[in-house]
Amino acid sequence: MSLFNTAMMRKLAFGVVAAALAPVAMAADTSITGAGASFPYPIYSKWAATYKEKSGVGLNYQSIGSSGGVKQIKSKTVTFGASDKPLKIEELNEGGLTQFPAVMGGVVPIVNVKGVKSGDLTMDGALLSDIFLGKITKWDDKRIKSLNPSATLPSTRITVVHRADGSGTTFLFTDYLAKVNGEWRESVGAGNTVEWPTGIGAKGNEGVAGIASQTDGAIGYVEFAYAKQNKLAFTKMVNKNGVAVSPSNEAFSAAADGADWAGTPGFAVVLTDQAGAAAWPITGASFVIVYKKPSDPAALREVLKFYDWSFGDAGAKIADELDYVPLPKKLTDLIRASWKANISDAAGRPLL
Repeated sequence: MSLFNTAMMRKLAFGVVAAALAPVAMAADTSITGAGASFPYPIYSKWAATYKEKSGVGLNYQSIGSSGGVKQIKSKTVTFGASDKPLKIEELNEGGLTQFPAVMGGVVPIVNVKGVKSGDLTMDGALLSDIFLGKITKWDDKRIKSLNPSATLPSTRITVVHRADGSGTTFLFTDYLAKVNGEWRESVGAGNTVEWPTGIGAKGNEGVAGIASQTDGAIGYVEFAYAKQNKLAFTKMVNKNGVAVSPSNEAFSAAADGADWAGTPGFAVVLTDQAGAAAWPITGASFVIVYKKPSDPAALREVLKFYDWSFGDAGAKIADELDYVPLPKKLTDLIRASWKANISDAAGRPLL
C-alpha cells in the first residue's frame, strides 16, 4: 500500500514529516530529531511508526535532502543528520563526527511515456547520460530505438526532471554517470548538487516523482521505493557486466556483495557501477551522521537504540517489504562495535 496520499505529498513538499513521526515526551525530556536525505524517508517513516508502538519513543525526521541534513547536524539543530553521500573521514574528524550506514537501496530512472510500462525500456550509461546532457531530445531518437527495438516510441519531446536541492540521490545518480561517461565527468561531474545542462528542478525524491508523473515525456530519477509506491514506470539498466537488469532487492544486494566496509574509514563506501552480472548499477547506502561526544547524550542514546532495533529482524522485514536492502549482520556487528569505540558521553562512557 502506498505511503503517499495527496495530503502526505503536500506535507512532504515542505519537508514536514507525517504525524506518525511526531516526537513524544520521553524520560529526561529526551527526543529524537533528525533531518536529511529523502532517499530513506519511506523506510524511516515505517520504522518510526512501528518503533513508537513498541517503545513509546517517537521520531521527528525532516526530509530536506542530504546537504540539508549535513548542515543541520553540523549546526547542532538535530540529533542526527542523514546523507546518501558519505562524508570523507577528514570531514568527519574535523567536525567531531562519526557516521554509519542505515539501509541500502537503488536509484532508478523513471519515465512517463505513453504506452510504456515498468521494464519496457532499457537504458545504458552512455544513453542515460546523453539524455541528461540534453543531447537526445525525442523519445523516438534512433539511439533509444536501437537499444529498444521492440518498443513503440512516440516523437514526444523528452523533459528531464532532476533534483533542485542538495541531494544524496543526485550524488549517486551523477556519480554513476561520471563513471560511465567522460563528457559528463568533465563537464558536469558528481555531487549533491551539480550544474544541470537541461531540465526542470524539483525538491526531494517526492518532488521529482510528482513532476515526472504529471509531465508527458518526462524522465527523472528517484529511489526505487518512490517509483513503486507511486506506480511510476522505471527502466532496466545495462550494468558494468553488460547485462540488462531490473531493479530489485537482489540486484541491490548484488552490488554490495564486494564492498569493503571494514577496510573503508567511516564506512564511506559508494556502490555505483559495481561489477557483477546481477548488480544494479546505481545502488547506494544511506548514512546517519552523529557527534562522537554529543551535547545531549540521552537523546543520541535513543537514536542508537532506534537504529539498533531497526537492524534486527523486525526492521529488516519492513525494509524488505518496502524494497530496501537491510544491512547484513556482518555489517551491523561492525556498526555496533563502532558505536562503542567512537561515541561516548563527557566521561568517556559508551552510550550503548
